[in-house]
Amino acid sequence: MYRFLLTRQWVILTLVAVLLVPAMIRLGFWQYHRHEARVARNELVARNLAAPPLPVQDLSRPGRGIPRADTWRTVSATGSYDPAHEVVVRQRTDADGKQGYFVVTPLRLAAGAGTVLVNRGWIPAGGDLTTFPEVPPAPTGELTVTGRLRADETTSASGIKERRGLPARQVMLIDSRDERATAGAAGPVLAGYVQLTATAPRPAGGQPQPVAAPDHDSIGVHLAYAVQWWLFAAGVPFGYWVLVRRERRERLARAAAGDGADAALAPPEPVTAD
Repeated sequence: MYRFLLTRQWVILTLVAVLLVPAMIRLGFWQYHRHEARVARNELVARNLAAPPLPVQDLSRPGRGIPRADTWRTVSATGSYDPAHEVVVRQRTDADGKQGYFVVTPLRLAAGAGTVLVNRGWIPAGGDLTTFPEVPPAPTGELTVTGRLRADETTSASGIKERRGLPARQVMLIDSRDERATAGAAGPVLAGYVQLTATAPRPAGGQPQPVAAPDHDSIGVHLAYAVQWWLFAAGVPFGYWVLVRRERRERLARAAAGDGADAALAPPEPVTAD
């Protein structure tokens, strides 16, 4: 009755179904793990943004990466800007997706504690892209900045390719290890950088547009995708069973039709006299 399952076509279909089920289950768990990672990241960001500021020197050390648990932590730093060694970071967008630059200015910490890079914010691109853009001047004198602690940017983590031969004082990544961004630094350069949120005393003139806080409310669609893959995995055996039943019915119908045709074409039985 089910001998057709041994045909080449049905053997291949059966193997495909058998392989699809574990593959779809695995894809579902992959999406679920991405959902868990997104939730954990959101919790970390929310917790660190809400925490009271710590001196940046407490969390960052020269030549040492920023631990993941400290990223987005609110930090403060006191010192004076070094605008002569300011750089701009190319191909950065604002909240509306407009192209521009991030303005990164070294902050020389008080009491000779070294230098930390500060991302003062975003400015629009315009004019000649091969020259240093017009940048709102950094505040002068000693001040205290507050911001979010970020790790040094890398190509592998950001997807942004580093480029050489750029115009003077222009970079692609914010990296405390990049000599172009730390030229003229006073003392050791702290790892990572500060994404500025506030300055005291408040600057009198216009300043770059502050970088928006990261989204830590949305959990994305990974959980929905996980459920979708698991439903697909459950649907494969059901679909396979439906196909098998339909094939069986069609074969039985053809067999019955064939028997009826044979009976109609058979010669009549001879009649004998009693």
